Amino acid sequence: MNIVQEIANELNIKKEQVEAVLKLLKENCTIPFIARYRKEATHALNEEQIGVIEERYRYLQNLEKRKEDVIRLIKEKDLLTEELEQSIRSCEKLIDVEDLYRPFKEKKKTKATEAIKLGLEPLAKKIMSFPTRGDLKTLASGYSMSYEEALKNASFIISEWISEQASSRRWIRNFIWNTGQIVAKKKKNSIDEKKVFEMYYDFQDRIKYIKHYRILAMNRGEREGILTISLDFSMEKIISNLENHWIKNENSFVVEVVKDAIKDALKRLILPSIEREIRSMLTEQAEIEAIKTFKENLEKLLLTKPIKNKTVIGFDPAFRTGCKLAVLNPYGEVLEIATIYPHEPHNQKEEATKILRDLIQKYHVDIIAIGNGTASRESEFFVAEAIHGLPVQYNLVSEAGASVYSASKLAILEFPDLTVEKRSAISIGRRIQDPLSELVKIDPKSIGVGEYQHDVNQTNLSSALGFVVEKIVNEVGVNINTASESILNYISGLNKKCIENILKFKKEKNFKNREEIRTLSGISEKIYEQCIGFLRIHDGENPLDKTKIHPESYKVATQILENYHLDLQKRDEQFYKILDTIDAKKVSGELQVDVYTIQDILTELKTPGLDPRDALEDVLLKSDVLTIDDLKEGMELTGTVRNVVSFGAFIDIGLHNDGLIHISKLSKDFVRNPLEILHVGDIITCKVDKIDKEKEKVNLTLI
Repeated sequence: MNIVQEIANELNIKKEQVEAVLKLLKENCTIPFIARYRKEATHALNEEQIGVIEERYRYLQNLEKRKEDVIRLIKEKDLLTEELEQSIRSCEKLIDVEDLYRPFKEKKKTKATEAIKLGLEPLAKKIMSFPTRGDLKTLASGYSMSYEEALKNASFIISEWISEQASSRRWIRNFIWNTGQIVAKKKKNSIDEKKVFEMYYDFQDRIKYIKHYRILAMNRGEREGILTISLDFSMEKIISNLENHWIKNENSFVVEVVKDAIKDALKRLILPSIEREIRSMLTEQAEIEAIKTFKENLEKLLLTKPIKNKTVIGFDPAFRTGCKLAVLNPYGEVLEIATIYPHEPHNQKEEATKILRDLIQKYHVDIIAIGNGTASRESEFFVAEAIHGLPVQYNLVSEAGASVYSASKLAILEFPDLTVEKRSAISIGRRIQDPLSELVKIDPKSIGVGEYQHDVNQTNLSSALGFVVEKIVNEVGVNINTASESILNYISGLNKKCIENILKFKKEKNFKNREEIRTLSGISEKIYEQCIGFLRIHDGENPLDKTKIHPESYKVATQILENYHLDLQKRDEQFYKILDTIDAKKVSGELQVDVYTIQDILTELKTPGLDPRDALEDVLLKSDVLTIDDLKEGMELTGTVRNVVSFGAFIDIGLHNDGLIHISKLSKDFVRNPLEILHVGDIITCKVDKIDKEKEKVNLTLI
């Protein structure tokens, strides 16, 4: 197998692009660096494509290695034929390689190996020659046991031969996958108090077409002892296929012996392992889809538009222990911490209102960010009433993971003298000021924008989400003079030692230019090359240092500015007019630099240091509360997408519970995946479709 060509075919790209990516990865280039600064080599492949190339190359390398190992092991036993070797080399999946290797594996003690020890392999071979003369008693006589025992043991050997044939196993696996059903039943005497798995008490669906979230739900129900899961398929057709394959002469007196051996092979050796394989395949595919959903939601959440230059109160709601307030200046620095008790059991509403209003007026607060956990809606009612007449708005902020951060070593280091709840209020407030910088402090799995995240392979999930965070952090870039250790951890190329030295330098003074970063201990030329384009210096000595332009291209950028008589410090109307007239291809030819680099330089010169999040929709702010009693069917509302799952999307419309837009209500046309329509953080207009006041549930339709 030509691995490079195979990957190119799979991704529908050129072989040279794959080769370029693999070469750069081998040179210790990071995926963000390759995607941003080596477009000329890869022909502008993005991070996702580069990531797939890396992953597929690793898988196919392992596949080729396993093929070579299997061929060697079979060859050592002097059992390798040209046909078998060709079959192994043509396998595209590990499972197919293992099917072919199965007959040659060193066997543990089995019924067949014991029968062989008793000298019954010759009898098994005689049976499989399908003789027509004689009878079973004569055929199976002459062994140190009755002829019935001899036939029984010889049948065990035949059963194992049947179970080890790769083509039969492959046919059965494909047949069950394509025609079978997966069945869920409520386990006898099991208790499902909240009826979480009610829809699966008597459920079946086609294996081939079942939705991934159903597989994950059934797996969980099975693990919790609520459900039993099985596969249903036509045993008759499988038996018929095996009989047609294995029985060479219907007129032989051994036919019934072989038919019984086929049934034994299926029941004891083939079907249990194939059913496990199919369940495993279903789970693997389901996990891939669930992780993909989580990745897309996380990406959109991390790209939520920050609310800049605003003074914020982070409001962590609670009943008995009181609501914690953290007043933050526009840079996220803590100005004051307070605790109020407006709810049960204290009911100090008047005093709480005075404290909140005093803080708002004292610090000229612009926004209150209310955590959406326990007592959030009660707190929203309180805040809406308390701020009446003041020029301040509020927003409900997801506090998923806030408690994880608040109790972490990082939070303790940042605020050693504060309680967990007070740290949580700070985190909630900062999430609206700069969501990315705050969310990178939290394990992505705890951010709460996925589905069934606890039911998928945690290593694969962590790897996938880490990839997303790294991609977004580098896409946005960081101001090195204000960057925290948490966000620097995701910058391309930086390691722990580099980050320590960057933070140490910042304690004494700010960086004035990118060259100062190069001089730090631990920053090798390779590390500098990989990280520097993603580290920005605002108000530094060189205006190019706040752009995405890599220092390796400063000479080209300066040449363009000089050739067109442009001053980056004086970007007036004429500056932009001239930039708009520059032909990237022409400049590329003149300066002998690839067109991708020229295009990126021109973009950055137009908008130096632009935060890509600034172009996104503003966060939806509120000044009054909506209750379920205010709703009527057909009413139009504005809401924020909080989570997107396989069956629809959850929308914050200001109620205690998010409303649900079912996948069938996203469009008049068929929607395969809700992520085709909506993403986390989108601000949408929707219509109330159905109201269930008893369950406090609202179904919506996208307008």
